Amino acid sequence: MLEKNFVEVYDKFKLNFYRRIFELVREREGSLSAMEAFSLEVIKMLDEPTVGQFADFLNISQSNATYKVNSLIRKGYLERQNSSVDRREYHLVLSEKFYNYAGLLSSYEMTVMERIKERFSTEDVEKFDNMLAVISKELMRLQEWFALLMGYLLKKIIVNLKSKQLKDRMITVV
Repeated sequence: MLEKNFVEVYDKFKLNFYRRIFELVREREGSLSAMEAFSLEVIKMLDEPTVGQFADFLNISQSNATYKVNSLIRKGYLERQNSSVDRREYHLVLSEKFYNYAGLLSSYEMTVMERIKERFSTEDVEKFDNMLAVISKELMRLQEWFALLMGYLLKKIIVNLKSKQLKDRMITVV
């Protein structure tokens, strides 16, 4: 029962995440590719990483990461901020354009939190909060979670692209 309920809640949050990604990828001036949208999500989750940290996390080359970062800076979704500790180093900071464009200050999570507070006692909410903190800090390693999520998402994208290519081929044959 726990597993089923956890997967159901997790799937609902994933669906909301996918909706936000597709909002980012819409065809319009300065729109983002799917990989750029995912890159921004990674940068958001890493909380102002350096380019090196971003590259290491995604297991890509520094030059590949720099290329992606420069593209996002040119489009206005990302900014460089000098480190207060080492002025030679800079951190990647999401711009106001990112938050405005994507609507990532989503009310979905806040709505769920408000419903939890309304439905359950203060004691239950505090216990749930403590459980989430333990899950986040001790039971899940961010890289493991993200690797699983990215693998899943990439498989879905590839399947969708192959399906679209197959449909396109079928249309040209008919």
